[in-house]
Amino acid sequence: MFGLGTQELFLVLLIVFVLFGATRLPQIGSGVGQAIRNFKKSIAEADEEKPGNDTKKEISKDT
Repeated sequence: MFGLGTQELFLVLLIVFVLFGATRLPQIGSGVGQAIRNFKKSIAEADEEKPGNDTKKEISKDT
């Protein structure tokens, strides 16, 4: 993952833990998760709105 080994990843997590403390880590994690979700949602919406994209299906009404 990104060229990081186990030792490097552990060191980065340790530094983050020392900088932010145990009380702020859940808030930071949920903020990052929400940002990723919003980013993926906006990418999906942008793909749907592209001209020539036939992913939208029209609903026909029987009259």
